[in-house]
Amino acid sequence: MLQNRNEMKVCFDARSVNEGFARIAVAAFITELNPTLDEISDIKTAVSEAVTNAIIHGYDDPEKKVELSCRIDGRQIEIVVEDTGAGIPDIGKAMEPFFTTKPELDRSGMGFAFMEAFMDEVMVQSKVGAGTRVIMKKKIGD
Repeated sequence: MLQNRNEMKVCFDARSVNEGFARIAVAAFITELNPTLDEISDIKTAVSEAVTNAIIHGYDDPEKKVELSCRIDGRQIEIVVEDTGAGIPDIGKAMEPFFTTKPELDRSGMGFAFMEAFMDEVMVQSKVGAGTRVIMKKKIGD
């Protein structure tokens, strides 16, 4: 039996305008799985939150890079958003709803909560001063 596998990786500047690019890139990449509009919307929202977190909390320099990769394995997609920025001192605290380190920017602190709500699995790896890696997984269809 032929397994449905595919991968992609893109790297872009840590600029807020690139959040929309990331959403569209992932949505286009997963079309081969024929996802529903709800599945596409969920994935785009999760990607948006992860990329925005990398841009807003990872860096103070728009010349730094955010890396986005996707892998399709059967009906499962894995999306990884990674930065080499500030890192997260307390991942558990950062994942609490309404927690934000940038309240002056009107951040709601719901990024990780949205990722967890819209994806089947969310894992966060981080090291202070070295960056953060967010791994999200979702099965498309039944």
